Amino acid sequence: MTKCGTLSNTNTDTSRTQLATTMATQTIRYEVQLELNKLLDEACAERTAGLPYASAVLVAPEDKTGSDDILWLASCTKLVTTIACLQLVENDTLSLDDSKEVEAICPELKNVMVLMEDGSLVPKIRGITLRMLLTHTAGFGYSFLNGKLNKYKSSRSEDESKQFDEFSGVFEDILQPLVNQPGETFEYGISIDWAGVLVERAARMNLNDYMQRHIFQPLNIRDLSMIPSSQMRTRLVGLWQRNIDGSLSPREYPLSRALDNKNTSDCTHSGGAGLFGSIRQFSKIITALINGGKSPETTSSILSPASVSQMFTNQLPQWPNFARRHLPAAKLDLVYPAEGLYPVCPPSFPQGFGLGCLISPGITGRSDGTVHWTGLSNVFWWLDQQNGIGGVVASQVLPFADPQAATLWVHVETRAYEGLQKTAD
Repeated sequence: MTKCGTLSNTNTDTSRTQLATTMATQTIRYEVQLELNKLLDEACAERTAGLPYASAVLVAPEDKTGSDDILWLASCTKLVTTIACLQLVENDTLSLDDSKEVEAICPELKNVMVLMEDGSLVPKIRGITLRMLLTHTAGFGYSFLNGKLNKYKSSRSEDESKQFDEFSGVFEDILQPLVNQPGETFEYGISIDWAGVLVERAARMNLNDYMQRHIFQPLNIRDLSMIPSSQMRTRLVGLWQRNIDGSLSPREYPLSRALDNKNTSDCTHSGGAGLFGSIRQFSKIITALINGGKSPETTSSILSPASVSQMFTNQLPQWPNFARRHLPAAKLDLVYPAEGLYPVCPPSFPQGFGLGCLISPGITGRSDGTVHWTGLSNVFWWLDQQNGIGGVVASQVLPFADPQAATLWVHVETRAYEGLQKTAD
């Protein structure tokens, strides 16, 4: 049976410094949990320039977890949307490689054009498949990473400052041109938002309802939602902005429409970044995937072992260095420039991309087949099926790739693997 230890330290002297630490593992010893808790304490110790909030959950194959603070999980949502897509593939509602099916369900994608560097538009030369959407090879970008999308939007608007806003909750903001020809390169973007639209239209229900019915309820997950309940909103920890001088300031959530009672009814459910919730509840998904898609708590399955295996299989072997390209920043309030998707992975280590997740070993002790992804608000999850461990390390600070948050992730993950080794010894 899993032994769960809950450790917490909340600084009540300032609303900008909060810490909640929960560790739940099968094999990591209590003294290692204390050391991990110390890492989080130290990350939040400096009130003006440290992290405003930090929390971590570690999970093992038989983990059972409870509730916690409510965070914006941002692109961690992509994992859940990918599961939804694969469920529909399993029951033959969707296909991974049928572009005509995608265009029939989402006719907006039939005639979508490709935006060139000079601002001109050219036709796409091939159709978009669900596999392309789940591997970010469909040709879409993000306006906070690719500046030519912002130039395109402003050049076609009476307001020259007008830009695409993928977090507006307005459907028109994902009606973007492609920035690459489908199937020709990897570019991180709104592809999984469109995968979410496919789920909604194929299943004939909104994305949040689909996730609740087919993923969260089978795993006994509470407190994950694209439209947070009033009770969940009382537990929102808040979001902060890292200023140029390193200080912190409170800021609004980019997905404010999802939190506005007057606008939630017409809020587009973002398959790429729409979830709010507890990372302890989110970790139940990681636990199920470690177990081949089956929850040890409820014994329900959200995916077959074959689908989980496919999810964690490299879909892009032809581009071994796709994740090592420089990532620019087109909106500096949202993201820092970065040297690759997982820069702590040495150049000699192989990387790949599965369905909805990066496959990468690293210096922390993770195995070669470990998968992970991140969220814009500096939330990081990883899943190591070989070693039977995964976790979530979270802050609530922008821009993404905050050095202190990323360093904390690496330290927590490293210490977790050291704890596994000590236990084995």
